[in-house]
Amino acid sequence: MSAPQSIRSASLRGALALVATGVLAVAATLTAAGPAHAADSLGSAAAQQGRYFGAAVAANHLGETPYAATLDAEFTSVTPENEMKWDAVEPSRNTFAFGSADRIVNHARGRGTEVRGHTLVWHQQLPGWVGQLAAADLRTAMNHHITQVMTHYQGKIRSWDVVNEAFQDGSGGARRSSPFQDKLGNGYIEEAFRTARSADPDAELCYNDYNTDGANAKSDAVYAMVKDFTSRGVPIDCVGFQSHFNNASPVPADYRANLQRFADLGVDVQITELDVEGSGPAQATSYANVVKACLAVTRCTGITVWGITDMYSWRAAGTPLLFDNAYAKKPAYAAVLDALGGTPTEPGTPTPTPGTGSCTAVYSTSQAWNGGYNGQVTISAGNAPVSGWSVTLTLPEPQRATSLWNAVASWNGAGSVATVRNTSYNGTLAAGAATTFGFTVTTHGNPAPPAVADCTAA
Repeated sequence: MSAPQSIRSASLRGALALVATGVLAVAATLTAAGPAHAADSLGSAAAQQGRYFGAAVAANHLGETPYAATLDAEFTSVTPENEMKWDAVEPSRNTFAFGSADRIVNHARGRGTEVRGHTLVWHQQLPGWVGQLAAADLRTAMNHHITQVMTHYQGKIRSWDVVNEAFQDGSGGARRSSPFQDKLGNGYIEEAFRTARSADPDAELCYNDYNTDGANAKSDAVYAMVKDFTSRGVPIDCVGFQSHFNNASPVPADYRANLQRFADLGVDVQITELDVEGSGPAQATSYANVVKACLAVTRCTGITVWGITDMYSWRAAGTPLLFDNAYAKKPAYAAVLDALGGTPTEPGTPTPTPGTGSCTAVYSTSQAWNGGYNGQVTISAGNAPVSGWSVTLTLPEPQRATSLWNAVASWNGAGSVATVRNTSYNGTLAAGAATTFGFTVTTHGNPAPPAVADCTAA
């Protein structure tokens, strides 16, 4: 996975709707008319359109309840974010480590969710030993790596990004310098696809790249390669369009037409790493336009967003995903669900049901550095259970919060005082039980701690 040079690669940075009821029914069928129950999640709505709706997943977050619950409730496909890269699965030659990737695959398959494999041959996240090989040895190592990894997951992976990001940016449409390109030449891509077909004849084989979302020199070069492959019977089944967008790189006007011209070559097209920096109506419109473009192209088989929550996005400061730091649904979520023909839900977190308990809030600084700190607030229920809580958080001027997690905040106009409320998953506390929320602050020269007051239980 990678993005334009101005935003860099999600793979290098790599690093929930909490009801999982009905997930197996949602994920069971992606190509038929869809599940019988209401299309009230991203995955179920996409399934009724004959498509999947997936997310990139990090194994180390699967143990977090809101993360896993949102994944299970909303998505019908997963892509391991980093766990299937070469440096993760074959760190030293002929020594394979599948533990983290297996965790994702097993989690997905246990819930009827399909898996996209990402990625087999890529110029980044390579262990050092690969680049040190001479040409003949490199060819052997590449083919062995593809065969071993695909054989390990044979029958468990719907589609593979066989080769990733093999073309340069710019106006030339040239191949990217890499150990594979430099030592094996242009033929390495074809060889990788032929090896992949032999390793797992039933998996869909994809080429994946970024900055190819509209017609340009780079996408033209990829198009020429795919056209050549299909004309000569080279086994390529799909093309992935990463689709990382921001104000400097918006959704192209010819996005749908570009997807269609590739589909016209006889391959499927997939939106593989979608995220859109921004917030509010503009972000929602961009997401909806992407979904509508996919639905307008018969061979666009699915969409994957590059992550679940803004909190863990490789572009966290740009808030590019469908769920905020507290896993509340954003306006973009409603726009996507509506574009898929599902039942829109209001963004944000429901107001807690009234209760009779009391609560206390205790602040602590969990980490500090020159210019900022991470704060944590522990909310504790009193002698009776509570079904919701809120506190007032005041930052000393001119401090400002840059992120907040496990809570939802409503800030004043200056951005210095917030009413912070529980999310949908941590509002209910038994008597004496506790939960926490956290936030990151830029101090702007004032390192004083914030004030936390007025814990109110519902």
